[in-house]
Amino acid sequence: MRFSFRCLDAAADAALLHSWVTRPYATFWGMLSAALEDVAREYAKIQSSGHHHALLGLDGGTPAFLMEEYQPAYSPLAAVYPVLPGDVGMHLLVAPPSEGPEPGYTAAVMDAVLARLFSVPGVERIVVEPDARNTKIHALNERLGFQPAGVVTLPDKDALLSFCCRSDYLAARTTLPARTTLSALPSRPLIPQGASL
Repeated sequence: MRFSFRCLDAAADAALLHSWVTRPYATFWGMLSAALEDVAREYAKIQSSGHHHALLGLDGGTPAFLMEEYQPAYSPLAAVYPVLPGDVGMHLLVAPPSEGPEPGYTAAVMDAVLARLFSVPGVERIVVEPDARNTKIHALNERLGFQPAGVVTLPDKDALLSFCCRSDYLAARTTLPARTTLSALPSRPLIPQGASL
């Protein structure tokens, strides 16, 4: 598998995203009943925010996952934990498999995403806040080095707040099979917290 990243085009990629986020497996993404226009509008808002950014992950050039990176200080998380310099928030949605599930694929995607985030200067810790009921992602997060900090109440859900520092990620990834080759970083990297927008 060869993963690369490109900036999401909210208009051009809306139909693709809509076909992912409206399937039952993506229930925790919160867009099951979204119209195509809703998806395009939401991602246009994200891409223009200056503190939240969406990327498409490609597997050999084919769109394979959606990744969002954001500055927690500008999110609802700022009200539930003390945001530190170097914290970066992350969301991940893997595309539905076209030829049936491939064992280890989602872990390989998560590994590529974390490697990309930790390659950005100034990023010290990754923050995630999946729905507290999403036990599959909790298990994957812990496998990649995330440490649960407890359930927090956010405007749209009760979430399991978890953190992954670089050393925990590097220790966790030694247990993963060597499956991915990370290629080009996006042309617009995440702006670290505290940097001028």
